[in-house]
Amino acid sequence: MNSLPGLIVAATLLGVMPAAIAAPKDPVASAEVQKEFAAFIDKFRAALKANDLEAVVNLSKMPFLSHTDEYSAEAFRTKVYKREFTARTRACIQSKKATYDHSPDNTESYSIFCGDEIFMFTKMPAGFLFTEIGVND
Repeated sequence: MNSLPGLIVAATLLGVMPAAIAAPKDPVASAEVQKEFAAFIDKFRAALKANDLEAVVNLSKMPFLSHTDEYSAEAFRTKVYKREFTARTRACIQSKKATYDHSPDNTESYSIFCGDEIFMFTKMPAGFLFTEIGVND
């Protein structure tokens, strides 16, 4: 007859467990990765603020993926940058907070959402690079 407190505890735990299971936590970057990305994004934002195409190219992985097409460095200079990096988009990237992601294949990346597009930055062996522009769906 002392089982009533045990049943109450069990019932309480069963009521809480589904909420804990259903709400996975967002991934959090290590302090080292956060510091590395902060240094990278400062350089990238400075390049955008100065509208410095060559600096943006140097901070980007080539070939570059924009939506579903890959572009060489030269095509990035002549097609992608002009089309994608309007003054409005550059200002958006300057002001928006980047969101961290850690994918199942252990790739670490950050994304910045601007309007209908996602600007992705991926940790590579030599550091972070701007790797892709995708659709914000």
